[in-house]
Amino acid sequence: MHYMRRGDWGEAWSISDAVLRARAGVRDWSRPRHLQAVWDGTPLDGRRILVRCYHGLGDTIQFIRFAPLVQARASELTVWAQPALIPLLRTMSGVGRLLPLHDGTPEVAYDVDVEVMELPHVLRTTIGTLPAQVPYLHPPHRDLRAGIGPARPGLAVGLVWRSGDWDYERRSVPFGLLAPLGTVPGVALHILQRGPALEERLPDFGILSGSDDILEAAAVMRGLDLVISIDSMPAHLAGALGLPVWTLLASDADWRWMEEREDSPWYPSMRLFRQRRSGAWGEVIARVADALRTLAAARRSSGAAGSQARPIGGAVP
Repeated sequence: MHYMRRGDWGEAWSISDAVLRARAGVRDWSRPRHLQAVWDGTPLDGRRILVRCYHGLGDTIQFIRFAPLVQARASELTVWAQPALIPLLRTMSGVGRLLPLHDGTPEVAYDVDVEVMELPHVLRTTIGTLPAQVPYLHPPHRDLRAGIGPARPGLAVGLVWRSGDWDYERRSVPFGLLAPLGTVPGVALHILQRGPALEERLPDFGILSGSDDILEAAAVMRGLDLVISIDSMPAHLAGALGLPVWTLLASDADWRWMEEREDSPWYPSMRLFRQRRSGAWGEVIARVADALRTLAAARRSSGAAGSQARPIGGAVP
C-alpha cells in the first residue's frame, strides 16, 4: 500500500510476488469472498481464464478495464460478475463471456482464475501503462429529458453523499453539510443517491433522478453536466463513462486515489476533493461549492443554457 499510494507500482508488485511465493498456491476459501486471494501465479497466455468479481460494484467497474488485455492473451475469457452489472458490462468491447456471480461454483471450465482486482499485478501495470482511455462502457443513447426531470437552465449536477455498508462512516458526507450545494445560482441538483440515505433528503432539495438499475443510472448520468459523488460506485461509473466527476475523499482515502493528487490516473475526467483533516467534510463541501459557483458563472457568461450545451464526456475545468 505504501508504494501503491506513491505511484511506485513496480515496487509494489515485487512485494506482491513475494507474498504469492509464500502462499505457494494455497487458497483459503473459508475467508470472506472479498478477502480471498485467487491468482496462483499461473501465466494467462493461451489459457482459458476466469475473472472472478469478488469485490464491490465500483471495484468491478474500475478494474474491468483490464478485460480486453486479458482477452488478447487468453484462449478464452469468462467474467463472473455481479448480476446487476451484466447489462452495463455488455456495452464494453473485449469483455469476454459474462456469467452472473453467485455463491456456488462457476459453471464454466477454466485453466486459470483470478480476482478482477488482481489484474494490475498479473499484468505488471504501471501508471504509464494503465489503460485509462474513457469511455470504456457505452450504455445506449437515449432521450434523457424525461429521466432527469424538467429542463432547466444552467448546470445539471448529479449528487451522491452516502456510501454502501463498507467503510460507511468514513466515506459518507452527513446530509446536513450539503446545504451550500443547493444554493449555488445556475445549478440544478439531480439526486442520484439510492438506498436508505434518501430518507435524509429534504423534500425541496434537488430533483430525484437516480435509479436502482445501473444501466438506467448510467443513461441518466449521460444527461448531466457533472457528477459529484463520495468514494462509491457512482464515482467509478461516471469516470468509466468519461463524464466530468468530482469525487469527495476522506483524508486517508483508499490506495487507488494515491496521495496529494487532485486528479486520478484511472479517470481522466475526474477531479478529487480531499479532506485536509480527518472528518472535516464541511470544508470539503465549501471548496466544492466555490468550484461549482465558478463553473456555473462560466456557463452563464458563455451564453450556454441547459446540459445539452456541453458534449457528453467533455471535461470540467
